[in-house]
Amino acid sequence: MLSACNPKTDMSKEIQSKVDAFVEVELTTDVSHLSEKEKQMLPLLFEAAQIIDGIFWSQAYGDKEEFLSEIEDDATLAFAKINYGPWERLKDNKPFIDGYGKKPLGANFYPTDMTREEFDAFESDNKTSLYSVIRRSADGSLVSIPYSEVYKEQHNKLAELIRKAAELAEDEGLKNYLNLKAEALLTDDYLASDMAWMDMKTNNIDFIVGPTENYEDMLFNYKTAHEAFILVKDIEWSQRLSHFAALLPELQESLPVAKQYKAEVPGSDSDLGVYDAIYYAGDCNAGSKTIAINLPNDPIVHVEKGSRKLQLKNSMQYKFDKIVVPISKVVIAEEQRKHVKFEAFFENTMFHEVAHGLGIKNTINNSGTVRQALKEAYSPIEENKADILGLFMVTKLAEMGELGEKDLMDNYVTFMTGIFRSVRFGAASAHGKANMVRFYYFQEKGAF
Repeated sequence: MLSACNPKTDMSKEIQSKVDAFVEVELTTDVSHLSEKEKQMLPLLFEAAQIIDGIFWSQAYGDKEEFLSEIEDDATLAFAKINYGPWERLKDNKPFIDGYGKKPLGANFYPTDMTREEFDAFESDNKTSLYSVIRRSADGSLVSIPYSEVYKEQHNKLAELIRKAAELAEDEGLKNYLNLKAEALLTDDYLASDMAWMDMKTNNIDFIVGPTENYEDMLFNYKTAHEAFILVKDIEWSQRLSHFAALLPELQESLPVAKQYKAEVPGSDSDLGVYDAIYYAGDCNAGSKTIAINLPNDPIVHVEKGSRKLQLKNSMQYKFDKIVVPISKVVIAEEQRKHVKFEAFFENTMFHEVAHGLGIKNTINNSGTVRQALKEAYSPIEENKADILGLFMVTKLAEMGELGEKDLMDNYVTFMTGIFRSVRFGAASAHGKANMVRFYYFQEKGAF
């Protein structure tokens, strides 16, 4: 009896193993503290988030429906949905479907045949806008089109749903934010809604929605991708963390750098909160899932109001239990595994997000923002800064007596374990790059 390998079957098995590497969890939370109107808001937010998901598909790949309809086996279909396209995000965007080449660095924000030189020579007032795509006109020249025009139908529907949710909002801060966010989607001006989001202090529900992060644009780090989080506040944990926000100016002053690199004083309205995530859509749902949020990204908001750092406690607990602990059993010496603790993982993650708000956002020679100066190198450098500075802050706060009885080895060993968790994001990820740089630096200095 003769048998032979079937390449398609082998490939399907390989893809299935990649799908199985993702642990399925159910995102739940306690909603007993939500009012009836707050509960009625949730279906509207879910519907809006699904629209956001569709927009991100077009930004990351292009025509979602046509692409998915051509996939024949279930494993590849599932993996394509996880990655929002034919490129494996945790493997440096390597294509996993035959017929696809390397993922364009600019995703679908720019023409795939556009060169950097062509973009630099392109004269346009808003070509570097966070909220526009670059396309070719009929004569082949480049043109910059605002998101509010490119996604007009979707943004109109989003604004309608968000305004309906605002009508149900009993918290005035949330109501104001939702109304301003709806307006921003129609005008491409997000400053007012970002300011309003910073002013929210007593909301039980949070809805982060719209073009937010620029990781997907690996060409210039200009263009922001659409995403949505639906979050429910953990009141008890949020209250426990609120006092850290008042310490931000003091922490900024304590940074071990020259004075000109800490001249910007973080806004006093900075906020720390703990939430449970009940829905991810778009950019934040692609590949691995985030466990903390530090927004807004606008340096104007940072200077005037600071930023909000939201810890997604249920997602964080899942990642710790399902990923960090198993990794520690492989890479950490047995006698030190006792130091791998969720509380330390929580603190390290929280102060990573706090650290994004420290340092400077504008160049010291008044030539623009740090983001503009570093271009495509900005994201991995910024993530590295936040990781190291976050660990510095944990140490500093422990010395100040702000963290109670504390064994810093818990944070250090858990941090080291976390490097092995994050390098799995791959070289296509700013976080993955940052962790590899740090790993080799620690190795060079004999930290392990």
